[in-house]
Amino acid sequence: MDALTFLRQDHKSVLGMLEVLDEAPSGSGAEISGLETMVANLVIAESQHEAIEEQFFWPAVRDALEDGDALADEAIKQEVDGKKLLQRLADGKPGEAEYQNALQHFVKAGREHIAYEQDVVFPRFEAAVSREHREKLGEKLERAKKIAPTRPHPDTPPSPTVLKTAGMAAAIVDHVRDAFTGREADNPPDPQIH
Repeated sequence: MDALTFLRQDHKSVLGMLEVLDEAPSGSGAEISGLETMVANLVIAESQHEAIEEQFFWPAVRDALEDGDALADEAIKQEVDGKKLLQRLADGKPGEAEYQNALQHFVKAGREHIAYEQDVVFPRFEAAVSREHREKLGEKLERAKKIAPTRPHPDTPPSPTVLKTAGMAAAIVDHVRDAFTGREADNPPDPQIH
């Protein structure tokens, strides 16, 4: 599958979650609304998505576009900020003021980040990179997502080399923790193109 198609499908899934979370109840209603499960889904999906972008997509953007470094640096800055918000959500509980604040900020930041990627980066990348190269990159993204970290790890440097080494160790620990706690049931499905 073409890398941009794969990433757009991931974005579509996340945007759907953000739409639901934008209307999420706060206070005592948040505790009984299923918000915690929906946020767990979001944390998993976003953690995996950002990890594979930082491992494979942003290095490809750096290589393919004259201003690829600047585009990737901006996107990675947004992703690091997003991981910090996701960590606040992972550490908090629905109904807490800090949790609700982090959720509101993430919904806004998530939409802005997706718009940046789809409106600014993707069209330029598509114009500069052959379909064959995008398909090979898409295959890497698909394989990597299956074993990507399921937690945000905001303190892990967003370097492809670090993510392919220390990030893989973190991913293994994440998957073991998920299996042990039952959290793996919250893992959203990978994008499917029909």
